[in-house]
Amino acid sequence: MTDVVLPCLNEAPALAWLLKRMPAGYRPVVADNGSTDGSVDVARSFGARVVIVPQPGYGAAVHAGIVAADPADGVVCVMDADGSFDPAELPLVADPIRAGAAHLVVGRRRPVGRGVWPPHARLGNAVLAHRLRHTTGLPVHDIGPMRAAYRNDLIALQLQDRRFGYPLELLIRAARAGWTVTEVDVTYLRRTVGTKSKVTGSVRGTARAIRDMSVVLAR
Repeated sequence: MTDVVLPCLNEAPALAWLLKRMPAGYRPVVADNGSTDGSVDVARSFGARVVIVPQPGYGAAVHAGIVAADPADGVVCVMDADGSFDPAELPLVADPIRAGAAHLVVGRRRPVGRGVWPPHARLGNAVLAHRLRHTTGLPVHDIGPMRAAYRNDLIALQLQDRRFGYPLELLIRAARAGWTVTEVDVTYLRRTVGTKSKVTGSVRGTARAIRDMSVVLAR
């Protein structure tokens, strides 16, 4: 059984659809970061494991979920909980890990429909990805909100960022550790009605994420 960490902050409208589409062999771990909209109740009603994460921040939620994942299987996936990714595509990132083809697989977003990925967010991601390729040589074009790796390997990297810089720090440390990092295309959907991205949903959110990631790059 492969655990799927879903960092969550007020994603109740999306969770029902997302959890219904979780493929066989994949078990959701909802890392709740202080939701006030009933997200925890929705997650539990679908049988998902819920991990309460008092420390605020995307990285804090992801890290807590990974630590809580069952080490018996080994592979762990991470995916946003806002309905922008289809859980049916999780094998795209998990299967290459199981096959030994990569240490880390990152989903490259391919938006479906107009307005799915706002220009300010796409530009910010492109700039960061370009700097990452130049700095590390990793062949990636997305900072990867959907990804998979072995749980123990992720913990061994000792990532420190607990904010939006977490995904970038993961890629940088993976490169320094000599990991093979592979990128695969994944569908990027319009978010469920009633949810709003903490990053791409506003220019301010994107600027905050870029600031956090820039701090990581500056290290």
